[in-house]
Amino acid sequence: MGSSPLSIRFDDAVLERLRRRASARDATASGWAQRLVDEGLRQQEFVGIVFRDGPSGRRAGLMGGPDVWEVVSAVRGSDQRGDAAIVAAARDLDLSVARVQTAVAYYGAHAEEIDAEIVENEIAADEALRAWRAQQQLLS
Repeated sequence: MGSSPLSIRFDDAVLERLRRRASARDATASGWAQRLVDEGLRQQEFVGIVFRDGPSGRRAGLMGGPDVWEVVSAVRGSDQRGDAAIVAAARDLDLSVARVQTAVAYYGAHAEEIDAEIVENEIAADEALRAWRAQQQLLS
């Protein structure tokens, strides 16, 4: 994906906050501004989606709820298909059907990003299980 320059005027206080936040993340101000604008546009397109920091970096989640990758994993893990899978995931996650649909819609537009987060989580879970088994073997 290419990029194009855009000159934007920021209030001095906003620019200073942007620079501080970027510096705290070892990022450039323009790179951090790019990310915030992209996330803001996504939040406008998918109402109810927020972005949060975590061990694996910034990720999309439902406001006051789980990460999108967790919702998608629940839908995929359901024995049901189609709308029934959404209803089952909503029940299992104690979410409204509308919130699960929001996560599924976000996935539809950003599948590669969410699939990568699912793979990262599976790898982390496998590593944690191996470590736990090694500890249990040592203690037995």
